[in-house]
Amino acid sequence: MTTQLLLAQESVPAGGAVLNPFVIVDDAAAFVCFVSEVFGVPETAGARTPMPNGKLIHAQLRLGTVDLMVADRLDGWPARPILLQVWVSDVAAVLRRAVDRGATTITQPTPFYGEITLARMLDRWQNLWWLWMPAPGQADPAPAWKGGSSVVFSTLDKALKSLAVRPGQ
Repeated sequence: MTTQLLLAQESVPAGGAVLNPFVIVDDAAAFVCFVSEVFGVPETAGARTPMPNGKLIHAQLRLGTVDLMVADRLDGWPARPILLQVWVSDVAAVLRRAVDRGATTITQPTPFYGEITLARMLDRWQNLWWLWMPAPGQADPAPAWKGGSSVVFSTLDKALKSLAVRPGQ
């Protein structure tokens, strides 16, 4: 399906994606380093824009055709963590790399519907990453309501509830 409102993919400058996420975190430079090391991608040369105080107003990394843009949280700005889905070639290896760099495992590699293996991690900036890997020939698991595991939903539910802002906090 295409729309006349979105720019055609082939018309996006520099071969980028039509939609690109932007995250605002504390210590953006460390976040850029984390993403670069976990996913094996370089920071986009020339995109880093520091302010006079050293905080980053812009940096980015390209994951596939998507640019993940990053900025430091400034005084008065709320942090804006995000939820991201990333297709990888080895879910377990990426999860290990992330944990070695301070992330927390939310969902261990788990069979998911449509011949997919899913894992989730939470980085120290409170971004929740869905790691997806093709798993051709893997049988679909039985859904929880048919006696199957509820780990895919229960781990997400627990993680998001733990991040919820509660009145008075």
